[in-house]
Amino acid sequence: MNQQRRSFLKGAGAAGTVAVAIAAGLLKPGQVLAAEFNKTAFEAKNMADALKGVKGEGAAKSADITITAPEIAENGAVVPVSVTTKMAGASEISIFVDQNVNPLIADFTLTNGSEGYVATRIKMAKTSNVTAVVKAGGKVYTASKEVKVTIGGCGG
Repeated sequence: MNQQRRSFLKGAGAAGTVAVAIAAGLLKPGQVLAAEFNKTAFEAKNMADALKGVKGEGAAKSADITITAPEIAENGAVVPVSVTTKMAGASEISIFVDQNVNPLIADFTLTNGSEGYVATRIKMAKTSNVTAVVKAGGKVYTASKEVKVTIGGCGG
């Protein structure tokens, strides 16, 4: 069979399927599928304003939050960080780096029944505390861990 004909038929079939989905109202052009962006919190220039932006001010310290990150990060551009909590009803986990220009690094929303675990790679400008804020059961909790960033990546 002619390869060009086969490619044309595949493309026409896909386009027809999308057109039917739009006509049926299943797809809406320009529809936003992600949660609304918290612009004020992500653009905050200090920790207090960033916490206020995610409604995390006045958070209680908790031993039920575990931050896993290296003690010394040899490359501040790629620091692996994970946050785990066993708190029932955890609905949101936010990660902050105190000394970054914009302290709020990530804000995760957990759906019902989700495990209280997130992992990502973050950028750190210099040695700082990595802080996790967890919302669970209508209350806000926090934990911190210091991560040292070496200059030049030599581990010293």
